[in-house]
Amino acid sequence: MSGLVLALAAGAVIGLALGALGGGGSVLAVPALIYLLGFTPVEATTASLVIVAFTSVAALPAHARDGRVRWRTGLLFAAAGIGPAMLGGALAGRLPEAALTAAFAVVVAAAALRMLRARPPAGTVRPVRPGRAAAAGAGLGAVTGVLGVGGGFLAVPALVGVLGLRMREAVGTSLLVLTVNSLAALAMRAGTLDTLDWAVVGPFAGAAVLGAWDGKRLAAKVSGGTLQRIFAVMLSAVATLMLLDAVMT
Repeated sequence: MSGLVLALAAGAVIGLALGALGGGGSVLAVPALIYLLGFTPVEATTASLVIVAFTSVAALPAHARDGRVRWRTGLLFAAAGIGPAMLGGALAGRLPEAALTAAFAVVVAAAALRMLRARPPAGTVRPVRPGRAAAAGAGLGAVTGVLGVGGGFLAVPALVGVLGLRMREAVGTSLLVLTVNSLAALAMRAGTLDTLDWAVVGPFAGAAVLGAWDGKRLAAKVSGGTLQRIFAVMLSAVATLMLLDAVMT
């Protein structure tokens, strides 16, 4: 199968998950770029940031029109992650490839477990603790910067559990957070953008954007719990593959 077809197929699947779940799909971008398209871990994490940024920007307006984006909350949450995202972006190029792969495998496994865990009922009101909210935003930014993932699988539960947003609002607001964090991390990787294979990254990102629009429609027809369980199984398999690859390298 040609690289273009693989890029289109992988991008469509990732965009579908991102649009339906408000995150989580981006964690498949890096392994897809490494194992299907031959990118190095550093190239893959940089390309993933580009894909996440484009997809999040494309999916955000539809959620905003439906009133599902809490702009002030999202921007404040994202602001706490800008510095860590930039530092992480600078650090990523200095890590050994095996270490980067192993770290990514751990994050993917954590995403799978998070999706399988029961979440608080939508709309549960919780008191907002500024320190805890800032710590959650900073941690999310660091993960985005180092590993090239949007971190929506962490942002959505944080926005629900820490800031008390309803689930649908958390999904829409997480796209705003992903956009800010991804762009901040890319600012520190600007020098590596010229080395990317844009003939692959471009179609990948385009397919992800189209998939994200379909993902939003899918979310209205299929329960979030069902989507999360299916995706969690996929993530568990990917995490196992990447951890074995890191150990054997």
